[in-house]
Parts: sequence; C-alpha cells; structure tokens
Amino acid sequence: MKATWNGTTIAESDDTVVVEGNHYFPRSSVADEFLTTSDTETFCPWKGTASYYNVVVDGETNADAAWYYPAPKDAAAEILDRVAFWHGVEVLP
Repeated sequence: MKATWNGTTIAESDDTVVVEGNHYFPRSSVADEFLTTSDTETFCPWKGTASYYNVVVDGETNADAAWYYPAPKDAAAEILDRVAFWHGVEVLP
C-alpha cells in the first residue's frame, strides 16, 4: 500500500493493518520529513486516544491528515506504532 498527497509518497508498506476501513502503516514506513506534530487529539471508546500529524508537502499543509494511537487500548493493540491517513491523502495499492 502507498499513501500519497500532492503527488508525493508519504508512506509505503506491504505490512498494513486494516481497522474500520483504514490502512495503518508501520511508523517506520512513514517519511518523517512530511510530518509535523499537531495538538489535535480525539477519543475512540475501543481504540483509545488518537494523536495527529499534519502532512506537509512542498510548503502546503494538510492539517491533521495522519493519526496514530500512542497507547491504544488492548482491543486495538495491533495498531501500536502505526499511522493512518485521511483528508485527501490517497491510500492505494
């Protein structure tokens, strides 16, 4: 799977975990140079608290376009150290 935004590959891996239709990429497969930290957090009753990254490509920012669970609940342990995308980031094979 490959995650792209504005024609740039942000993440690529053959080892994604699909939860609720979202591909979670291993954190090690995500290019750090395209992420900046966001202060946004959301809560999921069964996964826990999600933190977000902004995706930045060629000076353009896609706010909160990536998220991860730093300490997922036991039911979602498989997404620890993984990142998912939305807000226009294309995730395709």
